[in-house]
Amino acid sequence: MSDERVTDGFWLVEDESLGLAVDLTAMALDPDAMEVMAPRLARALTAMAALENGAIANPDEKRMVGHYWLRAPGLAPVQAFTEAIEAALDRVKDFAAKVHSGAVLTPSGKRFEQVLVIGIGGSTLGPQYVSHALGGPGDKLRAAFIDNTDPDGIDRVVARLRAGVGLDATLTVVISKSGGTKETRNGMLEVARAYAADGLAFAGHAVAVTGDGSELDRVARGDGWLEVFPMWDWVGGRTSELSAVGLLPAALQGLDVDAMLAGARDTDVATRREGWRQNPAAALAAAWFLTGDGHGDRAMVVLPYKDRLELFSRYLQQLVMESLGKDKDLDGATVHQGIAVFGNKGSTDQHAYVQQLRDGRDDFFVTFIEVLRSRVGERFDVDPGVTSADYLFGFMEGTRRALAERGRPSLTVTIAEADARGVGMLIALYERAVGFYATLVNINAYHQPGVEAGKRAATELLALQARVEAALPADESAALDAAGVAAKLGEPEVLTVARVLRHLAHGGEHAVARVTGTGLLASRYCSRRAS
Repeated sequence: MSDERVTDGFWLVEDESLGLAVDLTAMALDPDAMEVMAPRLARALTAMAALENGAIANPDEKRMVGHYWLRAPGLAPVQAFTEAIEAALDRVKDFAAKVHSGAVLTPSGKRFEQVLVIGIGGSTLGPQYVSHALGGPGDKLRAAFIDNTDPDGIDRVVARLRAGVGLDATLTVVISKSGGTKETRNGMLEVARAYAADGLAFAGHAVAVTGDGSELDRVARGDGWLEVFPMWDWVGGRTSELSAVGLLPAALQGLDVDAMLAGARDTDVATRREGWRQNPAAALAAAWFLTGDGHGDRAMVVLPYKDRLELFSRYLQQLVMESLGKDKDLDGATVHQGIAVFGNKGSTDQHAYVQQLRDGRDDFFVTFIEVLRSRVGERFDVDPGVTSADYLFGFMEGTRRALAERGRPSLTVTIAEADARGVGMLIALYERAVGFYATLVNINAYHQPGVEAGKRAATELLALQARVEAALPADESAALDAAGVAAKLGEPEVLTVARVLRHLAHGGEHAVARVTGTGLLASRYCSRRAS
């Protein structure tokens, strides 16, 4: 990479009016290779235009892909979609305003002061990212999240809500497109039990965001929940943040959802331009492709130099890895595509894994996220003429240079401010980059067969657990070890049976009368669960 190429703007994609820049100067890419990418990127832009115009972009599920319409409803190819998006946004803002004003109260007549969001994956990663990035002491409602089926974790969240203003002043939003996602359903049932234990009617505190006619939709309408907001099959979970999935929690928290939508909409305009030098999302996709040899050979390390963006890497993990991690391409060939994503924030992680990034395995590229606006308020010098923000910038540039000295590639994405507009811009930038990259490697970015396989395996495991429990002898003197239970069941996976037995013995909510030994296969389990 020549100095001329660095200094003549070849590697810089900037939009000053938007307040967005992508800097590829430290990626060590071949300029000729970038030019060779032009026909591939042109095809990606054509495919994206077809997607936005309503083509079946998810052929495996025979669905349109419409998350770009969420911030520009007039672009939807079906008038009914336009009307549905606009109506949902109006309802979100109207409901939030009524909660804030006290027009919607708890059954006991109290104002809502806290909002609890229950979901998993795309139903909480986006809302958590936005909540953390934009929330503060002036929020209309304080936000909390349950995003797992860990009973201890659920208990901790409920305890914090009770210690705050109590469950009676807590509005719960349950988010699940199908309504059958077990982690979300379990969280809902656990929280409903907590409300009941406090003498409260859960339905009077509950709102659903779900698909029409889903299991959750039927429960919410049948039990008389406060509201039900829509999810559509043409919006995937990991691209649903700018639907009611993300906008409702944000609006209830008091965040500027219109500014988020505007930031995403303006970025969509910039990322429709032809040629990577004018299109920041195309520049990202091309850089990912070239640095990973078209197979994701390098992991993406995301380092936002802004505490507000700490959860951005978690959000990107799902957006990138669930979209791009695929076994087959669109032609049915086995390709094993994907880009691994990890990260936290700078400069914290300079004290964690930058040592390995500089001196260890050369199997990654770093994405620095830079925010120009450092603080709202008076300047404060920690040293003469030097602020904390100066140090933050220095640490980012120092790390960037230290990596470049060792030939370790990095790119920098810069936004003007980590406000609602900037948060929306980052969402749109990476949604588009992922879509472009998927076309470059010829995969379907909009389905997730691996996730569904995990769900099926969990269902099978629970069925095995029921069989194991039924096989335990009632007589404590008739002990069976894992191998004995497996033999009785005709189950070849002895280790899996042992793990089930250990869970039953030590899970905390189960009571098996007597266990001897501590190792998996050495342990002996000798009676049914105590009644």
